[in-house]
Amino acid sequence: MDYLDELRVRLAVCDEEILECLLRRNSLVEGIIKHKESHNMQIIEPGQETWQAQKLEGILQNQRYAQEVSDVFQCIAYNSKKIQARHLFHYNIVLIGFMGSGKSTISDCLSDMFAMETVEMDRIISEREGMSISDIFAVHGEEYFRNLETGLLVELQKKKNVVVSCGGGTPMRENNVEEMKKGGKVVLLTASPETIYHRVKDSHDRPLLENNKNVPFISELMEQRRKKYEAAADIIIETDGKGKVEICEEIVQKLLELDGEREAVLKS
Repeated sequence: MDYLDELRVRLAVCDEEILECLLRRNSLVEGIIKHKESHNMQIIEPGQETWQAQKLEGILQNQRYAQEVSDVFQCIAYNSKKIQARHLFHYNIVLIGFMGSGKSTISDCLSDMFAMETVEMDRIISEREGMSISDIFAVHGEEYFRNLETGLLVELQKKKNVVVSCGGGTPMRENNVEEMKKGGKVVLLTASPETIYHRVKDSHDRPLLENNKNVPFISELMEQRRKKYEAAADIIIETDGKGKVEICEEIVQKLLELDGEREAVLKS
């Protein structure tokens, strides 16, 4: 065996050791999430991720292959999140609520915490139609837009572990709610009319509010939708005065409780 062959054999041994470590590590990740779940512990710990990143940065300081190793560990961390999400959620998480209730913010946060794919329904529809939501309403009318929403919800039933952020009017159609529930759990995010106003007052992408950006109108429209929203929801989360990580943790805990209740019913 020449020196090149010897190096290749040693490299293959390293690969086998890395593979064994990765498989063992992934098993430990799943063990941690199971332990947290069974002991009703906090699932989301952003401080732990920060600590791990800082520790790695310290170890790799002045190392020759620091950037390459850092890239590998970022990929490992990303896939660890996916393992957690796959264990926790065998379904899609469908976020509903009035415009400005925080659906986009929370979908992005859940995506970051669990490496879950996000689907912003309004954005997808706008991209496919080649025009803004306001223009779709103006050119084709609301009924046309609502039909597009229904079609997209049907498509999303083919996916799992996806966070779906719905438009404010999506749950107003009963058939839309039926499609949401076929492959997902519906999470209603709520906020006060005053909070909604402050979140949307500078936006021009909300056709129903464009000429009515005031608290009384928002309050009235929210009340018109409230019963439909609540009827559609599997869980309800109030967002006023809470940070996005706190809201995400509350969503996770309530979904776990809901899954536990349903599992108990099935076993009884």
